[in-house]
Order: sequence, then structure tokens, then C-alpha cells
Amino acid sequence: MPDPTVEVTSFMSTSVRYERQGDVGVITVDNPPVNALSQHVRQGLLDCLAEGLADDEAKALVLVGAGRTFIAGADIREFGKPLAEPDLNGVISTYENATKPVVAAIHGTALGGGLEVALGCHYRVAVAQGKVGLPEVKLGILPGAGGTQRLPRVAGVEAAIDMITTGKFVPAGKALQLGIIDAVVDELIPGAVAFARKLVEDGAPLRRVRDMDEKVKAFDAAKLPEIRKQVVKAARGQMSPVGCFDAVAGAVTLPFDEGLKNEREIFGGLMASDQSKALRHIFFAEREALKIPDVPGDTPTLPIRQAAIIGAGTMGGGIAMNFANAGIPVKVLEMSADALERGLGIIRANYAATVSKGRLTQDAMDKRMGLIEGVLDYDALKDADIIIEAVFEEMDIKKKVFSTLDAVAKPGAVLASNTSTLDIDEIAATTSRPEFVIGTHFFSPANVMPLLELVRGAKTSYQVISTSMKLAKTIGKVPVLVGNCDGFVGNRMLEPYVQQGELMLVEGALPAQVDGVLQRWGLAMGPFTMGDMAGLDVSWRIRKRRAATRRNDLFWPTVSDQICEMGRFGQKTKAGYYLYEGGSRTPVTDPKIEQLIVEASKAAGVERREISEDEILKRSLYALINEGAKCLEEGMAIRASDIDVIYCFGYGFPAWRGGPMFQADLIGLDKVLADIKQFHADLDDRWKPAKLIETLVAEGKSFADYDRSR
Repeated sequence: MPDPTVEVTSFMSTSVRYERQGDVGVITVDNPPVNALSQHVRQGLLDCLAEGLADDEAKALVLVGAGRTFIAGADIREFGKPLAEPDLNGVISTYENATKPVVAAIHGTALGGGLEVALGCHYRVAVAQGKVGLPEVKLGILPGAGGTQRLPRVAGVEAAIDMITTGKFVPAGKALQLGIIDAVVDELIPGAVAFARKLVEDGAPLRRVRDMDEKVKAFDAAKLPEIRKQVVKAARGQMSPVGCFDAVAGAVTLPFDEGLKNEREIFGGLMASDQSKALRHIFFAEREALKIPDVPGDTPTLPIRQAAIIGAGTMGGGIAMNFANAGIPVKVLEMSADALERGLGIIRANYAATVSKGRLTQDAMDKRMGLIEGVLDYDALKDADIIIEAVFEEMDIKKKVFSTLDAVAKPGAVLASNTSTLDIDEIAATTSRPEFVIGTHFFSPANVMPLLELVRGAKTSYQVISTSMKLAKTIGKVPVLVGNCDGFVGNRMLEPYVQQGELMLVEGALPAQVDGVLQRWGLAMGPFTMGDMAGLDVSWRIRKRRAATRRNDLFWPTVSDQICEMGRFGQKTKAGYYLYEGGSRTPVTDPKIEQLIVEASKAAGVERREISEDEILKRSLYALINEGAKCLEEGMAIRASDIDVIYCFGYGFPAWRGGPMFQADLIGLDKVLADIKQFHADLDDRWKPAKLIETLVAEGKSFADYDRSR
């Protein structure tokens, strides 16, 4: 039965509608799934506001979002295209200058343009679960509809700088403390309508955020240079955080309208930048990776109500935390009580550290620990819907585990291996149900790193693939489906990348030089710092396993092997390529290793030479690109953008660089191919160009074109 207090007026659109509840008009944005501010929504906002202002029965107006959220931001599909009227700045200005009180009612998220629209309203309320934020920095731009000018006027300058330069979300309670919202309400529309009605009764002013200068005037502008230095340092080469800061600084130093103009000028420069193009590429690539061409979107998934992990080591414990964090009960199996208690203790310590930093409550920690049960017998896993093996990276050990699981696991259980290199089909062959076997390559630390490489075997069923993709999202991971080959996609590409680094050591470089070039370019760390962090013994074992397949006519560097033979495995032994003093994770150059490298050059008969930064960068980056192209040729990666997702979410490749394959397109595949051919001529056969690159260049195409052709 319709609510008798709701009167629907003559105006109705497909995306924005106007209704009235008594003497309060309600404007509802209904543009699923997240009420993005597409052109028709912007026009609807103007039309419905005009309808509300013309409605003599409406004394105040409420703006609300239908569905699960308020307005989650701009329509990213419109970015980089000619601006379609009405412009969002004009829409916000019209709301700000409305002649009746307008209250934004926030639930879900008010992000980007959504929060900017809310800041254009006279007042804002939210339910307790609501969140607000201006995350445009993550797309390489800044809030371009007055967010950098209005947020400092309600939240204060330093809080606004923090929110806008990092893109972090703020929950309703914190938003109330900061002054971003004016009240927290129990029920969204009834609470907002009551709030609006009270404004009318009290004769509250039509308060415009643009006129609220108290907080920006109270801020000491002399602090700005030092804060900017901190933002530049934290940005590590990314332009948009610095652009965001400069725009917010304009709110302090310029009148409002000039600050808006300054914001738009900075916005335009950032929008046209390669960094923003890269970040938008990764945004869409992450979503595209969920689409598997041969797996129908409506493939039914298996229920995952109970999980089990075999192995309570670093990886096993981290994987278990992912399930507990998602509210899924998980059993952790170990072969001895001591190993089990040690593993559970590490999980407990990890959670306690998060609690101590204020990022998790003690009650939440207790609930998550309560979902993790340690067991000592395989029979305890018989009810699990998914069992993930996370034991030592040795084929014989894994095959023995899966043979046991085949006898214990219930019919229909997903059997997964957390392997980083090993053959999934060989593992699956030890079971009577290879269609239920899949690779789940988590990245260390598994409770932190977002990437999950899902490895399909020759017989892995569509249902298991679909279930695993869905489960990955449930436990907070970014999944990418890859093919079954040695190292899959990520680690397969990593091998020639690391190898080039080691070859350059023998030729004349030093670890800190190579790492420094790549870190300054934007990588989280270079190959030698990365090796020390991951554990040099891990790759050492893999190299020994692969030694029989190496080409005898190529020179293979031995520096890393020699370091491992010294018992130096990286951070965990406080020494690897670098020294780690007093438990610190900061690498310190070790003269012993530099001397070892010089001696390795002599032993190989190589006269050391100066290696330029340009050569270091190209040999490192192009090794990734060339091997990535081979992964595409062989169908190990579905699309080039999947490779970019793998590297940005799993290997510390800066998202603002867009991934190695995006970089190849940006540089120009013809230029990349020319350099690869030169390396092939000057160095060795490791640089034989991938056929795909040669084909694309010959056809005048890019990796992006290849994506579209699939």
C-alpha cells in the first residue's frame, strides 16, 4: 500500500525523481549500481531541484540516493571525453544558491563528485554506516567540482589535505567530528526529512559552504611549505597528491572563486597526464580481469561456508586471516602441536599489532581469532568447502598432500594449491577429481597483499573457476586467472627481470645502483631489496630445480647463489644482498657483497663498465614486457591488461605507471622493439623478441589493440 504522506509530482525521470513527504520535497538519484553522476543524472538533478523549488507545498528539500549508496562519484567512462552539459560545477552552484534549505542524506558512500554535491547542499546528515571521501587522487586527478575548496571550509585545512591527498574514506562518526556532516540519523529518509523540517521550524539560514571561511582563515598559511614537502615525499613521484595539495592550498591563499579557477587549472593538467591515463587504465583493467571469455557469467558457484588451510606457516597463517576477516570459519592443519601453536601465535600477534595501531578493535580481533581453529588431523577437514594447501614449495610434498586430500575431502570441495611455480596439472593428477583442483597463488604477506593469481589446470571446471573468482573478491583479493606454466605469469615474468639485474651486477653495476634507479622510477623496491625481503633461498631452490633446463651456451650469473651459500637469505637472516642491522628492515650496503660481485666479474672474465640509469631501466622494464608478450602468445594471460593488474597489485609496480604492458604502449611498441633488438644483438639470445611484439609493430597495433581483438 503506498505511503499516504508521499505525494508524487508530475516530474519523473529514469534516473532522478522528485516526490514530497508532507512539506518536505525529496529528490532521489536512482542510477544503479552506484548512482554515478552521468550526464542524464546531472540534468535530472537540475530538473528535480527546479521542480522542488517551484512546489509551493515544499518548505525544504532532501537529496538522497536510491539503492545501496548515496552518489559514489563521477561516471569514469566520461573521463577524457568532451564535457557534456550540464557541468557538475554548475549543478552544485545551483543547489548552493537554492532558495529553500537543501539537506543531503548520505548512506553507503558519498565519494568524489558525490561528496562535492553534498557539500553544495546547505546541510548534510548521514546514517552511522555512511562514509565520505574524495578519492580522485587514486585516478591521478583531483576533486574538480569544488571539493578542494569546500572541504577545507568544513573539515579544516589539515584534515582536508590528508583526505584529499590520500583518498581515504571517513566514517560518519568522524565526519561529524570534523564538521563534514551536521548530524547522524538512525533512519535515512525519515531522519533527513525530520532534520529538514526542524531547519524550517527554527528559521535556520541557507548556509553556503563557500561562505564558511572561519577554518581556512584560522589556519596558519606558514605551515603550507612544510606540509607540501611531506606530501611530495609520500607521493614518491606521483603527481596527483601534489596537485591535490596545491589546490587545497588555494583555499587558504585565494578567494573562493579564484580557488575554484585554480582547482580547475590543476585538474585539467592532471587529467591530460600519462599518470592519470595509467591509473584509469588500472581501474578498468581490475574490473575487466573478472571477465573470463570462455566461462559464462551465469555459471553457478559452489557455496563456501567453511575453509581449511594446510600449513600454519607464514603463508598458511596469512591465508587463514583472509577467511576470518571475511567472517568465514577456517581450520588450520599442522602436523605437530608445536608448529600449530607457533603458527596461531603469529596470527594472534599480527592481529594484536593491528589493534595496537587503532585499526581494529579488540572485540573484532577476538571474533576473528574465534573463527580460526587449529587442528592436527586431516579428518578434521572433511566438512570444508575449500581446502588450500600452503606447504613447502616442493612437488613431491604437494602431491602427497593432494593424494591425502582426495581421500579425505568431501565430494564437491575445491582443492587448491598455494604454489608460486609448480605444475597444477601434475598436482591435480594425484587426485580422482582434477576438475575440482585450482591454483591459488597468494602473495606474501598473504593477509596484506591484494593480488591472487588463480591458476586453471587443463581440467579445472568452469564452476570451480567461477567459485574461486567470486571467493577471491569475498576475501578482499584482486583475482586474475592465468594459465598453467612454470611460474605462471607473475613469477615467470619476474625471472628474466631479476636475471637482468644480476647480469648487470657482473657487467659493472652494484645492487644499490640498480635498486635506486628502479625505486626512483616508482617501483616499491628494486630486485635485490625485493629478493632480500622475500627470502633469497626461495628463488635459490627454484633455480636449482630449473638448472637442468638451462641453455649451456648462455652465461648464468652466480652472485645470488654464492650469497645463499654463505647462509645469507635476506631480512630473515639479517643479511642478503644488504645488511639489516638491529632487526631493521632498512637495507645497508655491505662492502663484502660488493667485493664478491667484483670477484664474480673477474671469474667470468668480464671487464666491468659503467652502466647508465637508462640502460638499467630499459633492461629491467623491457625484460618484463618481452616475457609478458610471450605469456600472451601462449595464452597464459588472457589480456595484456591482466598482466598490468598482476604487476600493480602483486609486485609493487606503481599503478600510476599503469603496468609494464601499458608502459610499452605508452613508450611506443616500435621503440621498445628497436631496443630489444639492439639488446639481442649486443648481449645474448635471452633478448630474442617475442613474436607478438614483432607482429603488433608490423601491423601498427598496440597491446591495447590486442586486448580488443580477443
